[in-house]
Amino acid sequence: MGGTASTPRPDARPEEHRDYLLGAMVGGRIYDLSSSFWEKLLLLPPAFEWSVERVNEAGALLAQNNLQTRHFPKLLVHLVWSIQEVTASPGSKSSAVKVINATYFSRVFLKYLIENSSSSFSSHLVLHISDHDAGISKLPEGDLNVPSLVLHGLLTFIGASDINPYTYMLHLELVNLLLVMMSTQLYSPMSAGFHPFLDAAIAQESYVVGPFIRKLLLSFIARTPLPSEAAYYGTQDKETGVIRKMSSAAATVFMLPYYTYTYLLSPGSDRFSKFPLADNSLLLLLVLVHYGKRTHVTPLDNDVEPCTENLAVGLHNPFRRALSSSRDTDFDIADIEQAGQGVRIPFAALFDRLGPGLTEDATILLLYSLVHGNPAFLEYVLVRTDLDTLIMPVLEMLYDVQKRTPNQIYMLLVIFLILSQDSTFNASIHKLALLQILPGVSWYKERLLPGISLGSLMVVILIRTVKFNLSKLRDLFLHTNCLAILANMAPHMHQLNAYASQRLVSLFDMLARKYKKVVDANINVKVAVAKLGQVEGFEASEDMPTELHIYTDFLRIVLEIINAILTYALPRNPEVVYALLHRQELFQPFKEHPRFYELLENIFNVLDFFNVRMDDQQSNAEWSVEKVLQIVIANARSWRGEGMKIFTQLRFTYEEELHPEEFFVPYIWQLVVDQRNIDWNLDMISLFPARSQVEVRKLSIFEQSSANAKSFLLAAWRRPC
Repeated sequence: MGGTASTPRPDARPEEHRDYLLGAMVGGRIYDLSSSFWEKLLLLPPAFEWSVERVNEAGALLAQNNLQTRHFPKLLVHLVWSIQEVTASPGSKSSAVKVINATYFSRVFLKYLIENSSSSFSSHLVLHISDHDAGISKLPEGDLNVPSLVLHGLLTFIGASDINPYTYMLHLELVNLLLVMMSTQLYSPMSAGFHPFLDAAIAQESYVVGPFIRKLLLSFIARTPLPSEAAYYGTQDKETGVIRKMSSAAATVFMLPYYTYTYLLSPGSDRFSKFPLADNSLLLLLVLVHYGKRTHVTPLDNDVEPCTENLAVGLHNPFRRALSSSRDTDFDIADIEQAGQGVRIPFAALFDRLGPGLTEDATILLLYSLVHGNPAFLEYVLVRTDLDTLIMPVLEMLYDVQKRTPNQIYMLLVIFLILSQDSTFNASIHKLALLQILPGVSWYKERLLPGISLGSLMVVILIRTVKFNLSKLRDLFLHTNCLAILANMAPHMHQLNAYASQRLVSLFDMLARKYKKVVDANINVKVAVAKLGQVEGFEASEDMPTELHIYTDFLRIVLEIINAILTYALPRNPEVVYALLHRQELFQPFKEHPRFYELLENIFNVLDFFNVRMDDQQSNAEWSVEKVLQIVIANARSWRGEGMKIFTQLRFTYEEELHPEEFFVPYIWQLVVDQRNIDWNLDMISLFPARSQVEVRKLSIFEQSSANAKSFLLAAWRRPC
């Protein structure tokens, strides 16, 4: 066999021990569950590899014979037993070899069956336990629920076992195996997909799911790199086709041989993560948390409350529940007893890990899942005094908006919208001056921003995002989310700096010009219609009135933002007053507009008040910025708001759609495929277009499923009636 892989042949001679056993595994001869054959197969030396072509040959043979032999479900049962054995005897080399082989064989053959037998996949999992096997194995006689048995075993082992240099690779491959088990979503339509392992996963009891979710989160937090003994070169030897490995003499059976298996089917990959366990654990967590089945699910837990109407359509998900009910490890013990036993996570370490990782989509999705679904974590974030740790990376991402996918932009804005629903957050960000942390904002290139507050920087970046959207994307949902965040922030703005105040007024100017352009175009269309009458072939655009209404709504929201600042926070925002005085002519054309006049009455009331005070200060000297600002500051103290109409405070809240999985599932699975730790068959993917690994990285989910994204984001903001 030498340095190259051999094809497992059913007719191989017994002397060719490895080929013979592997050939028997995929061949037509039936071996009972209790046969000694399985012990011999799983004790094979694990240091060998197959090419993709030979794996496909073996997979085709297994698919052909498995419905008679039932070797694949038997292999899965032996995987569970090998996990139990290695748990009971952690120092046993033979137990380690068996779990290594069982995990690897299961992943390779399961992946082939999912990709190539989608219509008949469920039939490959059927296993009937005979009276003879039941007596030996202690399994119940009759049809065995193999997916449930395997999921229970894998989740229990991962949740209960420690991760260290000797078990790292085993945990990684078990996580990879679970990703393959869940990958039925990749190859079947969402509305009619059959997902036996996913369904078995969400039927697991809370005492199994909780520790498992905790371990995935701890792996993400720890971000442990590959053990040094498992280092490798990500290139192929052209002559032998063998991926070259580096190892130390101290490499254990859990490390180097297992690593040989793990990256066997990813030849030539140049994008291997340095932290594969952390990255894949996070992806697996997202896959499980955002799985939503639209049929009634009866949980196995006895302590679960009766299903509501929402649960009946698929919102029962124990992984989502475990994530949303997790509590800080520093949670008060009395509160813990009152809240019941749940997942305990170090929120401080999680918070510190999230900020630097927000350049990655998966981390953004985790942050969204936490602030939207976990009230305890949201509260923890809101009371942190170093909010810049989390907010600054998001702002920098939005600053480089042209480099971001629509999905990234949307999720970041939804996170901001959720945070902005809290008045404490809106007040805190204006009290945190970045000068206390950094000399400025180094990544903001348009101008220096020394001493700017976090709140003022948020205003600047959000308005900049709107401006980019107006000129490039023209996306309604991006506009609405940006304006909704600004509206939530408005009553709490404190010492908004000069640049942010100018940008706020320029936002009105920008939208006003767009509005006027649409109005003029609408008038021209009406004139053309009147002139052309019933001329054949002429059709007036039906989108024009809709666009006019949209920009009317946008202008009104901006006016409400300005009005909220003047009504609730004028003395604290002299720069806003100065910016309004400087460009007060912008508002004159809209003074009589039926949608705007009430709001503009308040704005002109403020302008008149300060114009009079400035007239009282007339002198022969030229007006300077400093002098005008001094007058504004001096008179802002005496401002009492006489004549101001009090409007209902504008407040937007985030609501998730009834079936958010239509947005999240394709999004998350594209991230899994793009990770390239597993060599997915791109030609078979039906969840989203995937033609090549390079193209997958370039494609935007927004282009692939914009309707789903827009449906999800349509619920991203709601204003009071």
